[in-house]
Amino acid sequence: MGLLLKAGISIDLIHSALTAFITISFFILIINSATSLKNIFPNFSLQLAGLIGNTSFLGIPIAIALLPTDTINFTIGFDLGTTMFSWIFGPYLLQTTNENGAFFNFKKLLISILNSPASRGIIGVLIIYLFGLEKILENFLWVPARFVINLAIIAVGARLGIIIKSKEITYDHKDKIKYSLLLKLFILPGFIYLVCLILNFEKIETTALVLQAGTPSAISTILLAEAYKKQRELAAKTLFQTTIISIATIPLMYLLISN
Repeated sequence: MGLLLKAGISIDLIHSALTAFITISFFILIINSATSLKNIFPNFSLQLAGLIGNTSFLGIPIAIALLPTDTINFTIGFDLGTTMFSWIFGPYLLQTTNENGAFFNFKKLLISILNSPASRGIIGVLIIYLFGLEKILENFLWVPARFVINLAIIAVGARLGIIIKSKEITYDHKDKIKYSLLLKLFILPGFIYLVCLILNFEKIETTALVLQAGTPSAISTILLAEAYKKQRELAAKTLFQTTIISIATIPLMYLLISN
């Protein structure tokens, strides 16, 4: 609720949020519908790590530094779209096995959506807008939102610290991590670029969305893995490696698109 109220609701924000949300949903459905792709991404931790980006703590600051301020709604919208997907569907996916039929348990999915903090946040924001209280509650809710964000960073740092101590496994590419790296840093931003071309987005808007799509794995992938005790080290190693590699890939993407 705090993030949504702080960003405000605009048509650009909605467009980019839907672009992110639908794109991630599309990839999740395709991966889990094709046996060959499921063999490459055998668990949902790898899938989420390859699709959910660190847009909040890396993507938005990069966009603010490189792009005009009037593109901020596109940047924040993409962040909201990925955040909503991860916290609405992430808990369901991580509690779901990859066995046949389990992925399409719509009753369990509906319960997960209704119980999701993201869904409750959206409903809360709609109620606040309905009563015209957004100006009053915007700064009030932003304080606990920032507090939770800081706690999230601490939790991620703790998990990364454990992984980094095991230097012999930090840089390995076992457990099919390399496929998540390719998906997150190359395939997903490339797909978003094609979508922007098809939708006839302006060049600066396309740049904003592609940069967000090319960010390394999000801290939410670790937080969800920690919460449901699913492939925690795998999620942390993917986040660490995508972050290191993105130091080179993000500037490269920006140069290729902006020129």
